[in-house]
Amino acid sequence: MAGPIHYEIYVRKHANAEWSLLMAHEDRRHSIDTAEEIIRDKIAAAVKVTKETLNPVTMEFSSISVLRLGAPDPVRKKARTEAPAGPACRAPAELYTVHARESLGAILEDWLRRQGVTAFELLHSPVLAERLDAAGVEVQHAIQKVAVPEAQATGQDLHSLLRLYQKLSDQTVEQIIKAGRRGDFIDPAVVPLAQIAENLQGDADRAFKMGGTIAHALNGLRGSRARLSALLDLCDQAPAGGALRAMVMVPVEQILCEMLAGSWNLPDLFGPSLDQGSTLAAVVRMVAPREVSAIVAHDPRLAMMVPPVEGPAARLGERLAVGEFPLVAAALAKMVLRELTSPRRLRPGDAEGEINILRALATSLTATAGRLLTLEEVQNAFIERSRLLVTADFVAAYVRGCHTVLEEAERLARLSDNVTGGTNKRSAARWLEACVSSLRFEAELCAATLPPLHRLMALRRLQRAIEGAGLAGKSAENTTETLGRIGTKIAEETRLISQIAKASVPLQQKLSALLRLAAADAAPVGKVNDMARAEAMRLLRLPETRQQMLASPEMVSALLPMMKAAGLAA
Repeated sequence: MAGPIHYEIYVRKHANAEWSLLMAHEDRRHSIDTAEEIIRDKIAAAVKVTKETLNPVTMEFSSISVLRLGAPDPVRKKARTEAPAGPACRAPAELYTVHARESLGAILEDWLRRQGVTAFELLHSPVLAERLDAAGVEVQHAIQKVAVPEAQATGQDLHSLLRLYQKLSDQTVEQIIKAGRRGDFIDPAVVPLAQIAENLQGDADRAFKMGGTIAHALNGLRGSRARLSALLDLCDQAPAGGALRAMVMVPVEQILCEMLAGSWNLPDLFGPSLDQGSTLAAVVRMVAPREVSAIVAHDPRLAMMVPPVEGPAARLGERLAVGEFPLVAAALAKMVLRELTSPRRLRPGDAEGEINILRALATSLTATAGRLLTLEEVQNAFIERSRLLVTADFVAAYVRGCHTVLEEAERLARLSDNVTGGTNKRSAARWLEACVSSLRFEAELCAATLPPLHRLMALRRLQRAIEGAGLAGKSAENTTETLGRIGTKIAEETRLISQIAKASVPLQQKLSALLRLAAADAAPVGKVNDMARAEAMRLLRLPETRQQMLASPEMVSALLPMMKAAGLAA
């Protein structure tokens, strides 16, 4: 006897990737539709759906392939047996490469964060080198974090690697301390920085010595605001141009990249009161001050969401705007994209505020596309973020404060307008369809105390929101049809059309109301439009109506545009 059955969807992100489980579902049709959407939206190179049946006796699943789309499985070549690679680093000089500093920053992240410094400073400061060397446990843990996975990956002897990296650490610390004792690192407060650069010209170790000089100027400074201000002061003292200026600006840029890459530095730089979304908006404004200022000038609402950039951050923004520190600008832009694609909420506890800040970020980043990021990178980031906006948790938080089901539907329509990507649009449309097609929605709309015309106009606003959000597919069509059906039911139950025709008001007012209903201006698209059109035609055929229209050309001029919209005039 077969046990429970479910369907699993596997994807390969690119042609040579391994299969990875995306989701599992109990409905076969839903699983197949999802797989087809993945291929149609080019989310993955290949997708397959398997039917998993549980054997109640052995409690094991038997798998049967139901669907397979996309690129064929790659032909795997037999791995060649190679000699194990050597250690990642053999000499102290290799620790000064960009990749090695990034690894060092990740391994010693907690210690560097407590000290408020970067890996670049650690490799150029005798004070920091001695401090880390004295913390023997930190060094041992760092060496183990490197040696253990490297030994497992390459097959090298673990104890040999531990001894090698311990020796490398001792040699590096000794080299930095000796350089400090020799006076290689000069204090810029004592000797002008331009003179230091001139004295180092032609020195084989000028990069190391200048790095130590810049790091010396940051000794004792805490907080990213004070440290950034000190670095920019050094830039002001740098030589005017040429190789001497590059000698100063290169290490400054390397420190800035590492310092601003740490998210813990941003609250001190922009203000601890800002949430994650506002902090990212401030970063974008700092990186692209001209573009964001131009956008804020045209849309003052953005000024309320994009915080101002002041102090050292504004000084750095001015330098970035003229093309200085391109690596810093690129690193900050990539950091913003990385945060957008992460599962971290931008405004925890405020789902509506998260939508607003995302619109601000989308506008700002799109304006900078081509200079810092490509338009495709920006679009992909917001497509990834939109996936989080259509999850059950976020949707529940977004509609939690709604008092009526109509308000909930209006919020879901706004959510649909703010997500991007074909799959995400269809997910948002399904949420809206579930809300509108519920018995509660129809019951509340039909039993509401609001005048019928107000309810019909609210339904028409929802239909326009669906059109404006670019929703398509079966869910969007079903929602539009449901809104039209409910509008017709409201008109029939309240006898709205006949009441308008019998109302004790001027004829022009009657015809105006009926024509607006017929043209789907004040009512959802549906049968109610035909009902209003038929009643308007009946009134227009009456002799007294024709006499009144002949006697009042102004009335004809006022009604003619509405008659054309309703299809009653050419």
